[in-house]
Amino acid sequence: MTASSAIYVGHVVHQRHRPKKHHLRYRVFSLLLDLDELPRLNTLKWFGHNRRALFSFRDGDHGDGLPLRDWVTRTLAARGLPAPERIRLLCYPRILGYVFNPLTVWFCDDAAGQPLATIYEVHNTFGERHSYVLPAAEAEQAADKAFYVSPFIDMDCRYEFRLTPPGEGVRIAINETQDGAPLLYAAFAGKARPFSDATLLRLFFTHPLMTFKVTAGIHWEALRLIAKGIRIRWYTQRNKPVPTPATEPVERRG
Repeated sequence: MTASSAIYVGHVVHQRHRPKKHHLRYRVFSLLLDLDELPRLNTLKWFGHNRRALFSFRDGDHGDGLPLRDWVTRTLAARGLPAPERIRLLCYPRILGYVFNPLTVWFCDDAAGQPLATIYEVHNTFGERHSYVLPAAEAEQAADKAFYVSPFIDMDCRYEFRLTPPGEGVRIAINETQDGAPLLYAAFAGKARPFSDATLLRLFFTHPLMTFKVTAGIHWEALRLIAKGIRIRWYTQRNKPVPTPATEPVERRG
């Protein structure tokens, strides 16, 4: 395992409380990437940064086109927060060039290693993304819903976030409420494994085509919700899409 980067293997769960109960649980894994360690990770055989590999991470899948550190710094500055010293993000990797990240969590620490802020970068299936920036000093990390995600949930909702910061384990939990009452609980919990070629190759076989299954699972669960009679909430005034190609271009290396 590198100093900060790791791979977290665990489960994602969703529990819808109303108007019909609905539960899902999938085996997944996420990469915790320290931006400063990306050059070192890029020397691995099975992982590539901005290049084609079995597992890869592309800067263009996140932020707004700026270099990622610049984007994070500017995003925090807009909330009156200083530039972070260490930046890590928890996300799904591209596998064979494909990924869809419903949620990327950015952990921003100050020079003393203390949490400064958390960025919850949400992606929807329309190719759009939105970031909720929450200072770590806030007693409760919460935000009103400001971005269309699920076609089965109205916009007048509120998110309450709960974090167990990355260590031997990590946990991200979101309670979504509407009119002050629980509506949906979603969480990912995983245990750390070394960020190494051996771990990556093992996960390729124990979690085959995981990112493809994430997208397939979203559509399968949508069909289940429709079958339960939960109506679709059409939202026609979406944010302007940010291009996020699902398949990375072929890049040959000498």
